[in-house]
Amino acid sequence: MSADRAVVGWDVGGAHVKAALLRRGRVADAAQWPCPLWQGLDRLDAALDAAVARWPDLQQHAHVVTMTGEMVDLFAHREDGVARLVQRLARRLPEARFFAGDTWLTATDAPAHWPRIASANWLASARHAALVCADQEGLLIDIGSTTTDVIAFGNGRVRSTSRGDAQRLQSGELVYQGVVRTPLCALAQRMVWRGVHSNVMNEFFATTADVYRLTHELDPEHDQHPSADNAPKDVAHTCARLARMIGLDGRDAGSDEWLAFARDWRARQCDELRSQVARVAAAHALGPSAVVVGAGCGAFLVPELVPAGWRVLDYGRDVADVAAPATAAWARVGAPAVAVASLYEREQR
Repeated sequence: MSADRAVVGWDVGGAHVKAALLRRGRVADAAQWPCPLWQGLDRLDAALDAAVARWPDLQQHAHVVTMTGEMVDLFAHREDGVARLVQRLARRLPEARFFAGDTWLTATDAPAHWPRIASANWLASARHAALVCADQEGLLIDIGSTTTDVIAFGNGRVRSTSRGDAQRLQSGELVYQGVVRTPLCALAQRMVWRGVHSNVMNEFFATTADVYRLTHELDPEHDQHPSADNAPKDVAHTCARLARMIGLDGRDAGSDEWLAFARDWRARQCDELRSQVARVAAAHALGPSAVVVGAGCGAFLVPELVPAGWRVLDYGRDVADVAAPATAAWARVGAPAVAVASLYEREQR
């Protein structure tokens, strides 16, 4: 590959498309577009159109792809999802290569090896973190809009023996909770309101975005999907969505009380994530000097999830090689896209 040719890494998910543009090995730009793939492949086309608008010379670059979008119920099964996504992407991204863990497959070869391609984005991020932190052991914790990955590494390698999502759900390395799209009823069945325990409503009334919007921890630029009720995302409407979880209306309390309630939901999510982090750390016997690499739009939670004394690194600032500090935030959010581009560029030198 020519040293002057840029590399674009893609992470095609079920809810977002993330992309990172590398020039001479450095992240020159990174972006994310909403892509509710379950609504149709035209949503992917729209995200790719947005990428072309951002990078008009896109067709001139090398393209490497990882994905999780094959999981959405648009497809009959994951094999079908990989095959159809590969086919669609190959039309738009010249000579694209697809990440298969330890090799890069063409669009022609990829469908036959779909288990190695399906939902492998976490492996790209973990491999990249392991290589950059080659003399250390620790965890990659990538908290996204929908899921959290907890992956051990050491001696420059990923320690996990899991590969598919089913295995990772069993090991605790994949937790289906994020900071934007997760329904609040997935976090707890009972909550305390004004000192009284209450069942919560198992309805899609509110999401974790409502919690972190009230705590001012979720960057508005990362809050790209509609709210649960398609209503505005201002404080009043956000409080109203939280109130519905326990059968109340937003007007039944002031904003300070709803903020305290949001913090209670936050604590429940942190408790769950902390237990999964401890589980993975124990499985790999990580010691007191371990490091943790935080990634994703929910990386702000990472310092609260790990043992005291562990050093916390930021994927966008400390792992990704960004050309400008302003790029670090989106490099953190789009870690798998940065990772596939960085791994490919490194291996093609």
